Amino acid sequence: MQDTLVNKSVLKGGEFIVKDASPEDIFIPEEFNEEQLMIRDTVRDFLHSEILPNAKRIEKQEEGLNTSLLRKIAELGLLGSHMPEAYGGLALDTNTNTLIGETLGPSGAFNVSYAAHTGIGMLPILYFGTEEQKQKYLPRLISSELKAAYCLTEPGSGSDALAAKTRADLTDDGKHYVLNGQKMWISNAGFADLFIVFAQVDGDKFTGFIVERNTAGLTLGAEEDKMGIKGSSTRQVFFENAKVPAENVLGEIGKGHLIAFNALNIGRFKLGAMCIGGCKMSNTSAIRYANERIQFKQPISNFGAIKHKLAEQAIQTFVAESAVYRVSDLLDDQKKAFEEAGDSFGEANLKSAEEYAIECAIIKIVGSEVLDLIVDETVQVHGGMGYSEEGTAARAYRDSRINRIYEGTNEINRLLLVDQLFRRALKGKIDIVGPAWEVQKELASMPSMEKTEGAYGEERKAVKEFKKLVLMVAGGAAKMQMDGKLNLKEEQEIVMNVADMIMDTFLAESLLLRVEKLAGMSKSQNQDLYDTILRTFLHDATTRMSKNATDALVSFAEGDLLRTFLMGVKRFTKYAPQNVKENRRKIAAALIEANEYCF
Repeated sequence: MQDTLVNKSVLKGGEFIVKDASPEDIFIPEEFNEEQLMIRDTVRDFLHSEILPNAKRIEKQEEGLNTSLLRKIAELGLLGSHMPEAYGGLALDTNTNTLIGETLGPSGAFNVSYAAHTGIGMLPILYFGTEEQKQKYLPRLISSELKAAYCLTEPGSGSDALAAKTRADLTDDGKHYVLNGQKMWISNAGFADLFIVFAQVDGDKFTGFIVERNTAGLTLGAEEDKMGIKGSSTRQVFFENAKVPAENVLGEIGKGHLIAFNALNIGRFKLGAMCIGGCKMSNTSAIRYANERIQFKQPISNFGAIKHKLAEQAIQTFVAESAVYRVSDLLDDQKKAFEEAGDSFGEANLKSAEEYAIECAIIKIVGSEVLDLIVDETVQVHGGMGYSEEGTAARAYRDSRINRIYEGTNEINRLLLVDQLFRRALKGKIDIVGPAWEVQKELASMPSMEKTEGAYGEERKAVKEFKKLVLMVAGGAAKMQMDGKLNLKEEQEIVMNVADMIMDTFLAESLLLRVEKLAGMSKSQNQDLYDTILRTFLHDATTRMSKNATDALVSFAEGDLLRTFLMGVKRFTKYAPQNVKENRRKIAAALIEANEYCF
């Protein structure tokens, strides 16, 4: 597919496994224009003037504070930056909206209020609402006159969302649906005016509804006492003979799964993007404390163990950020292509998120797990002060943990991304069979002695070999399943191995493309550091790829077949070992001198 707006090659969802991208095909954060940077500065000012100074008040759920902050951020246009102008939105491009989300990343619990309102609270109406529903609700949601919540999870249905028991029955006159049931873990429930609710019509047709707060029979439970994100409102929502007008059905009867799952695609991506902002601030917090804390008559930032932590935080952040903006640009290019083909703003956004469901799942997993690693190490760098609620490290540590659970647990997302890849292959959307067969033929031949060329020849080769390894392992497992010797639905450990290999491959390529593009843009004084980040990440990723491949293969292959596969593992993981100790010290030196995350 060619995006005529920018005249560059745009890969289909999941196609990165079988096709290579070029640096000119991707967007990197260093390419933001002046207008985008001005918007970032506006958001940053709001963060530092309205959110961070009020963090403790937010944490205590001070009455009216979150709604006041939503109103103030609405005045900046930021509740409608991703909405059509027809309803009062700004209709900003995806990359700008990603930058807004990243900049708000360090907002802690306020992020939940903001993201639940603008994402899963508003998008179902944009994607699936009638024109009357959009006209009635979207302008008031954009202005914050109305606040939104999303009611999917129930006591007996979490990851298995379609097992919901909440029931909806049409009244005899056909004018209302009567809802009965219970929802739990509902963000924004305490102050929401509007609820996107999923219920089983007649007990077996999973359907979405728009339910207003003043609906008789709708009641709330007490605020949940949570481990983290304490400043967000989380309550149970009960429906007891709650009568909802029939015109408030969202989408089609029995098609609620389309709403639930499609709203989650973009929600996963946005969650990952927001995590990047949190990563940067947490890394900066660790750097500054390490520079200030004196032990043994010197700053602890002088010690190798601390340098390792600071550098690894920065490496993981830079890599994850590279992947986030690569996916952001894919979503934006695809959206523009759909709009050019005649789709509406909402349809184009919906279809682009659906196209890149695999990549959105990757960003969710990576963003949440990298942030967890970083906030944990920030606590460790702070030592006893990191465990104290007087500082910010403890709150960030607690707040981060939820990200691996909501928007689909990371385990579910790992299963999802592999399943989606196989489904796309079976539907002919991606040709995996051809490339996988080429890998099998290569395994039967002598190793190539072809020399790599160019400044990043070895790195490009390493990424290509990662892709071959994924195809070898996934293809071998799929062949076993087709032969009736393996049931991958019952072998989740193997699927998890494959998912981790897919993610490392995507991250490695995204990082490589960014570093190559930076090298081509200018002779940056940081280029040597970017190269160092790339080499260090590839060194570590090579080890992970080898372990995940081996763990998966010995789970389903044996004898000569296993020996052949293990020879393939060695062949496809030959990236030259790096002196990662010196690499990390070099990266840490730059961070320590800048006294902040500086990439």
